Amino acid sequence: MLAIFGFAGGAVAADPAKTVGPNACGECHKQEVEAWKGTHHFKTFREMPRNTKANEIADKMGVRRIRSDSLCRNCHFTVQQKNDTEEPVAGISCESCHGAGKDWIKIHSGFSGKTVFFESSAEEKARWKLSDAKGMIRPRSVYLLAKNCYSCHVVPQEDLVNKGGHRAGSAFDLVSWSQGEVRHNTAYSKGKENVPASAARRRMLYLVGLGVELETALRAVGKATVRKAYAFEMAKRVDLARKQLAVAAKAAPNVPEIAKMIELAHSAGLKLNNERSLTAAADGVSKQLESITETYDGNTMAGLDSLIPGPDKYKGTARKPD
Repeated sequence: MLAIFGFAGGAVAADPAKTVGPNACGECHKQEVEAWKGTHHFKTFREMPRNTKANEIADKMGVRRIRSDSLCRNCHFTVQQKNDTEEPVAGISCESCHGAGKDWIKIHSGFSGKTVFFESSAEEKARWKLSDAKGMIRPRSVYLLAKNCYSCHVVPQEDLVNKGGHRAGSAFDLVSWSQGEVRHNTAYSKGKENVPASAARRRMLYLVGLGVELETALRAVGKATVRKAYAFEMAKRVDLARKQLAVAAKAAPNVPEIAKMIELAHSAGLKLNNERSLTAAADGVSKQLESITETYDGNTMAGLDSLIPGPDKYKGTARKPD
C-alpha cells in the first residue's frame, strides 16, 4: 500500500526515489514505530515470501521472487531506491499511508527552524501547509488516507484474481481496521497514550470509508474485461456499498452528499465495456467525498453511531505505549 493513487489496471506505488523508509520516521516517532512492529503490516516483510498461499499465487502469475516483482511489492512492501536499485526495505509502513517522505519529512519535523517550544502558531500553520503541499498525508486528510487503504484492500489487478486466485479484496472498513492493531495515535499525548478516535472522527472514518469503497469498486468494475470472478466480486462490492450508504443517508439526512453518491453509483450500469460511464460515476463520488471532508467534521452525524463497528469488531488490539 505504497501511497497508491493510480488505478489503471494495477497499483501505482510512490516513487521509490522519494521514499525515506521507516527508520527515518522512527527517529522521532518511536512509539508509533513500536506500534507498527506489532502489526500484520510490519510482519508481511518476512512472512509473505514464506506463505504457502502467496507462493501458489506467485507461481500462477509467473512471479519468481515475491519481494522483487511489482505485482506483489506495490501493495505488500515499502520500496526504496538505493543507488540504481529499487529495494524492498519493509512491509507496509509509514509512507504507505502518509506519502513518500523525501520532500516533506524535514519540513514537518523542522518546527520552522526553531524548537517545538518556540514555534509560533502562525509558523506551525505555515509549516503544516507546506508539508501538505509537498505530499504529506496527515491524519486529518481522511479521504486521501482512505484512498491509500482501499487501493490495495480492494485488489487493483484483474488477472491477479482471475488467474492467480488472489482474493478480490478484504472485508474492509476504515473504522475497525484503523482502530485496532494499526492505531498509533500517540504524538499529541507525547507518547503517553494511544488515543482512540473520537466519536466525531469515527463518523467521518465510517462515512468516507464507505464512499471510497464505492468509488474504488466502481473504477474496478470499469477495468474488468471478462465475466469472471473479478468483475462479479467488484460489482458485489458496489452493490453492498450502495446499500450501506442508503442506510447512512437516512441516518444522517443533513449530509445531502450521501444521497448524491448513491445517485451517481446508480447512473452507470455494472457491466463490461462501460468504463467511461463507471469512471465518470466514480469521479463524481470522489467530488462528493471531497465536499464531505471539507464541509463536515462528524459532530452533526450522531445518527451514524449505531451503524459504526464497535471495539468488538476492531482488527487486533491497539498497543499501549511504554
